[in-house]
Amino acid sequence: MKIQFLGTGAGVPAKQRNVSSLALKLLDELNEIWLFDCGEGTQHQILKTTLKPRKISKIFITHLHGDHIYGLPGFLSSRSFQGGEGPLEIYGPVGIKQFLQSTLSISKSNLLYPLSIFELKAEGGEINFSNHWTVTYMPLEHGILSYGYRIQEPDAPGELLVDKLKEYRIPNGPIYGQLKRGECVRLEDGRILEGKDFIAEPRPGRIVTILGDTRYTKTSISLAQRANLLVHESTHEASEAKMARAYFHSTSVQAATVAKEAQVEQLLMNHISARYIGKAVYQLQEEARQVFPASYVVDDFDEFDIHY
Repeated sequence: MKIQFLGTGAGVPAKQRNVSSLALKLLDELNEIWLFDCGEGTQHQILKTTLKPRKISKIFITHLHGDHIYGLPGFLSSRSFQGGEGPLEIYGPVGIKQFLQSTLSISKSNLLYPLSIFELKAEGGEINFSNHWTVTYMPLEHGILSYGYRIQEPDAPGELLVDKLKEYRIPNGPIYGQLKRGECVRLEDGRILEGKDFIAEPRPGRIVTILGDTRYTKTSISLAQRANLLVHESTHEASEAKMARAYFHSTSVQAATVAKEAQVEQLLMNHISARYIGKAVYQLQEEARQVFPASYVVDDFDEFDIHY
C-alpha cells in the first residue's frame, strides 16, 4: 500500500503545487488504485507518474469546490482512450452526479466503460465492499459539505508458526497446509496437532484517513483514531488561526493536534497555500513537529509506503 500526491496546493494551481488530488495505490492488495479528489489538471499530473488510469477503479470526492472536482470530466473522458475498459465508481456529496452528467452530456463525451456514481449521506456512514475493505465517511467543518474518509484494510489471517512446528520434525508439505487451515492433524506416531495452536494472531489491517478541507474539529480525531497514516490539510501557519477559522481551513498546528489526539503513526500535510514557498514551507512543518514529531509537509509527486 502506497500513497502518492498529485496536487498539494490550496484553491488555485501554482508553479510549485497543483490543486487537490492524491492516489492510494493498492496494487499489491487489490490490483487497484483509488483516487481522492480530482482537481483541475489531475490527468496531466498522472502523465508524470507511473500511475495507469485503467487501474483507477474508485474515486472519492471530499467536497464540491472547484479545486477538488474540475479535473473529473477530463480524466473520465481520457480514461476511455488510455485502456480504461473496467468499471469505475465515484463517491461524493449530493450534486456530484448532476455535475458529471451535465458536463459529459453537454460535451457529448461517450465513455467506453461502465460508470457508477454514488451520492453519500450528508450525516455520514460506511461503505462496505465485497472484498471486506471498508470506507467510513463523516462530515467535517467547511463552507460546504466536506467529507473525511477512513479507509480500513481487512485483517490478515495469522501466519503459520513454522518455528513451533520444527520440534515435531514435520517436513514442509501437505500437513503445513492443513494446519494453516486450522485443521486437526494426526501424525504417524499417533500425536494429534490442532491447527489453531500453530497459527499466530491475525494481523490488523492498516488504516488510512484522508480528510477534505476543514476547520479543526473533533470529527477529524474520530476518523483518524490510531490510523497508520493521516492526510490533513494545513492551509495556514499557526499565527493565522483566526483567518483559518474564517475561511473554514486549518493551521499546521491544528493538523498536528489532530494527529496527536488521534494517536496516529504519521501525519502528511497538504492543501498548502501558494503564499508559502521555500523556507516558509519548512516553517509550517516545524510548527507541526513541535506538537507531533512525525509531521511532514508534502509536495506534488511525493510517495509514501504505508507499513503495518
